[in-house]
This record gives sequence, structure tokens and C-alpha cells, in this order.
Amino acid sequence: MVPDDAVIGCLGVLVIPTRGSAGPGEVLVRVRGGTETFLAWSAEPLPEGADVLVTEYCGGRQVTVIAWIDPLDELTGGSGPVD
Repeated sequence: MVPDDAVIGCLGVLVIPTRGSAGPGEVLVRVRGGTETFLAWSAEPLPEGADVLVTEYCGGRQVTVIAWIDPLDELTGGSGPVD
């Protein structure tokens, strides 16, 4: 079995918003060939549906996340891969 710290560097989406230091949300992470949920902590509140990057595994199926904007979306204006 792969340890839960395998989620570091994985992308996910918030299914329950985070509240910054006031409390965690919940993130659905693509990991180990499927998806799993973790409690998600962030420095600033993040809304439901936000794309996030997992930066730290905190134990007990808890992770720290930051907002994620795909750099390719910025290059293409959100239109997909560059041709």
C-alpha cells in the first residue's frame, strides 16, 4: 500500500470549501489510479469547486492545499493545449 504522503503534489478539487484558519474543507484528490477524499486545510478560505494542489500531508487523512491555476490555461487563455 502506498503511504498517504503520496498525495503531495497531486491536484484535486474542493467538494467542501476551506475556511482558512477557521477550519478545514474536503478535497477530492486524483491519486493511486483513482480518487480519494481528505480533510483540506488552507491559509486562506477557498471556495467549493476550486482547483487545488496538495502541498503537505498532515497525517490522519488531512492535507494542506493551495489554489491551483494550470499554467497552460494561462498561456492559451483557457482554450486547451497549445498547437
